[in-house]
Amino acid sequence: MSREVSAPAKSTDAMREALRGAIAVEQLRTAVPLAPYTSFKIGGPADLLYDATTADELASAVTAARSAGIPWFVLGLGANILVGDKGFRGLVIRNTAGHVEFPAPDRVRAESGTSVANLIKIAVGKGLSGLEHYVGIPSTVGGAVWQNLHFLSPAPERERTMFIAEVVESVELLLADGARRTVSGEEMAFGYDTSRLHGSGEIALAVTFKLAPGDPFAMHRVLQENLSWRGSRHPWLDVHPSAGSIFKKIEGVGAGRLIDQLGLKGHRIGGAQISHIHANIMVNLGGATAADVRALIAHAQHAVFEKFSERLEPEIGFIGEF
Repeated sequence: MSREVSAPAKSTDAMREALRGAIAVEQLRTAVPLAPYTSFKIGGPADLLYDATTADELASAVTAARSAGIPWFVLGLGANILVGDKGFRGLVIRNTAGHVEFPAPDRVRAESGTSVANLIKIAVGKGLSGLEHYVGIPSTVGGAVWQNLHFLSPAPERERTMFIAEVVESVELLLADGARRTVSGEEMAFGYDTSRLHGSGEIALAVTFKLAPGDPFAMHRVLQENLSWRGSRHPWLDVHPSAGSIFKKIEGVGAGRLIDQLGLKGHRIGGAQISHIHANIMVNLGGATAADVRALIAHAQHAVFEKFSERLEPEIGFIGEF
């Protein structure tokens, strides 16, 4: 997730002209509803939307928007965000850069718009292990390194939280000054739900993963176990759209556990509801607005603070105008 919204938005025509020559302006779409491009299926229109199909196009679009003083936002699969009902004033750069290659037998390089789901299929098909643990989590490669994608494995022999940082060898970045640089996984400053990309103005263009030869049968067992585990504990996105966990982890307590103890599972405001399956997930029952979700978030925060004196802090990003 990357954005820069400090400058006031210009008119659509003015933004088009400012971007001309840097990107193919005929590929710019205007007044595009963002709801279909998010996992929550909520969000108003973007003034301009541009599909960056390669890492070079992504870099060019971000650089052009910065140079022109246009508010911009890089959109991947649209998970872990809530887009405002009034949309986004500026340029939304939809990252669909999905080229994948194998620079070495145990290395895979993927552009940042590659979906993790697709990359897992490719890697497992090549007999390479290390990514299969993250099956079922909606994310692009760029989003995965942005938040240090993680998953609590259900299997007894690997019952621990696994982080994407464990298999990241290097990341190709677009720096805040427009230069490009490749950094090691260690230089990414990975933490729980964070990385050096937070607040740095840097954009992940491509990631190289270091994998290991694996037993195809063992990898498929992991895929099936993890999908089954997630399916029993998380609402299905195709039935109940959501943004994933709403609140940050509270060490030793658990945000969802506190919400559950208050009996708030199933509580609804408008078309938004606290999931019956997972108390830290809010779902769109159909027609939910960003205002509904914000009201539900505020209700859960107030209730938890009143009862437990714990402050719930959202982990999702709030994008655009509400």
